[in-house]
Amino acid sequence: MITTTDVAAAQRHTVRTLVTTQAIGGIGLSAAIAVGALLAKDITGSDGLSGLAQTAQTLGAAVVAAILAAFMSRHGRRPGLTIGYLAGAVGGGLCLASGVIRFFPLLLVGMVCLGAVTATNLQSRYAATDLALPARRGRDLSTVVWATVIGSVLGPNLSGPGAVVAGWLHIPEKTGPFVFTIAALLAAAAVMGALLRPDPLLLARSVRAQEEAGEADPGTDDRPWAVILHTPLVLAAAVGMALSHAVMVSVMVMTPIHMDHGGASLEVIGLVISGHILGMFAFSPLVGMLADRVGSPLVVGIGGVILLASLVLSGLSAPGASPGLGFGLFLLGLGWSFGTVGSSTLLVAATPASHRPRVQGTVDMTTGFTAAACGAVAGIVVGTLGFGWLSAGAAVLAFGVVVVSVVAGRYAARARTAVQPVADRA
Repeated sequence: MITTTDVAAAQRHTVRTLVTTQAIGGIGLSAAIAVGALLAKDITGSDGLSGLAQTAQTLGAAVVAAILAAFMSRHGRRPGLTIGYLAGAVGGGLCLASGVIRFFPLLLVGMVCLGAVTATNLQSRYAATDLALPARRGRDLSTVVWATVIGSVLGPNLSGPGAVVAGWLHIPEKTGPFVFTIAALLAAAAVMGALLRPDPLLLARSVRAQEEAGEADPGTDDRPWAVILHTPLVLAAAVGMALSHAVMVSVMVMTPIHMDHGGASLEVIGLVISGHILGMFAFSPLVGMLADRVGSPLVVGIGGVILLASLVLSGLSAPGASPGLGFGLFLLGLGWSFGTVGSSTLLVAATPASHRPRVQGTVDMTTGFTAAACGAVAGIVVGTLGFGWLSAGAAVLAFGVVVVSVVAGRYAARARTAVQPVADRA
């Protein structure tokens, strides 16, 4: 017999384990991303082809998200998340090998495999909610999201030590950071495989089996799109997440180009991007607590408003460095945090428990493809019309986030009314 005390203890252990693996895995991933484009340019000699490295990683994350979700739906979180980190370690090895033998297609394959780490980190936030009480879902989910900031800060700073390691190993300088990537992702896989016990998804199913006799087998659902399209709150969560991520990615990836056009130094560009990352992750626990207190739809709406403010500041900034652009990029990250955490908690709450892993993976896949497409279009817009027009176009998507929050709020209010006892409504 599984008791409430058992579940609470397992949830605390799950969150601690996920925070640890998220931090370690984030170090490995960000170390690779920091030099991926540089290694691509070093191999090909082309600025244009260098951008394909990040594109490959983004597309890999989108594809792997659905595959991992389907696997975890049948076998649990622990083996799926462990495999995700192992796939990333293989990707780091392929990237390192590509730099040694100077073979660009191998680098792209490696970056696709590294996308598995992004997918794993995204799925980890959902694993934090499997056993969470409804009143704490936002807090637990956002705590795992917050751990990403550790890797995001430390990983890029391994480029210098990576060059030293490359000298020791007699490999090209830009492949050195991938040594740290491989080591960190193997460590994350080891921690996940050893410590994520009991498996939160499987334990949650056992608890439900005690409470609800005759529930359908959760591993047999093959129609996540049916759940998304026929459940208004799930659809709202999916659209809100995709739009928030598309706005963030499309503007963020072109900001260094916009600053470079104005002669900003690499150090200043790095400072602006660091501020953006700080906005994305540092305040996520507060955002999660707010979602638990006032409701996910309102948090998504606040995110949309913050995104609109960031786009006004960024779009009106002249090329180069400026306080307005720096603060705009910080707000871009903060708006993404509100939109993503709010949409994620709404998705968990609105999706039937037996369908969650597949639906979550499908939503992450769609979000990844949307962001990749918008990132590609962003380069064309900036190249032909300018950064201001990119911000204006992104503002349309940000306004869509606000609309989604209003619609979701109305459906959530109807759902609350529907479950009230008749006596309470009289």
